[in-house]
Amino acid sequence: MRGSTYPSPVTTPVLLFDDVSVVRGSTLPVNSVSLSIEAGQRWVVIGPNGAGKSTLLHVAAAMAAPAMGTATVLGEVLGRANVAELRTRIGFAGAALLDRIPGNETVGNAVMTGAWAVYARKREDYGIADEVRRDHLLTMFGLTSLIGRTFGTLSEGERKRVMIARALMPDPELLILDEPAAGLDLAAREDLLRRLTWLADDPMAPTTIMATHHLEEIPPGATHALALRQGALVAAGPIADVLTDEVLTTAFGLPITVERVGDTRPRWFARARAW
Repeated sequence: MRGSTYPSPVTTPVLLFDDVSVVRGSTLPVNSVSLSIEAGQRWVVIGPNGAGKSTLLHVAAAMAAPAMGTATVLGEVLGRANVAELRTRIGFAGAALLDRIPGNETVGNAVMTGAWAVYARKREDYGIADEVRRDHLLTMFGLTSLIGRTFGTLSEGERKRVMIARALMPDPELLILDEPAAGLDLAAREDLLRRLTWLADDPMAPTTIMATHHLEEIPPGATHALALRQGALVAAGPIADVLTDEVLTTAFGLPITVERVGDTRPRWFARARAW
């Protein structure tokens, strides 16, 4: 039964990539990536536009399959797994899904329908537990006052928060966020990061993988990072080992200086070195 708490963490690796490659025409948007993500970790995938971040996340979300190598997600090997069933255990929020929510669907229904992985409310059977969870998520992401508003009237920041609340609706074991702060103004970005920090701090929240190409969009609480360049892995591991001048200089192809600012909840920042 669905409820207002997250599932207990699993003890096996949540995600295991063994030499995974994705082929698109004559290109390899993901090229020989090996990676292991354990339950409870909060990962950030960093890299420039075109580095393969979204493609990597689509494989992790069972929305794409590797052409080479083995991808195991929540104990299921892609290519042999029941993908429809596997996707019910994964929450995904990204630009790829934004246009699937009808503009005339209410915020309350846009979140609620995430329980059934549909995009508009029709004849699904929802119970009290679903309503409780929906209301909990609406509160968590500052959406309670918008419950009756239609999705098409929302600001970009409001739409992003609805999509994350929707992704959490089925109590996923894995949460995947594809550039959740992209296109937001300063106030909307900081509000979203504050809420993602609450999520990262919750030990019962799902394992999370978030893609971004801006270090300032990384919420405090992130534990690990992966850097990509042209589909290939530059580095992966504990976040402080990956977000370094050397690694990001390689990933972005220009001299980068990385800073971590703040005492209690430090934030990451990056800038190009003086030319």
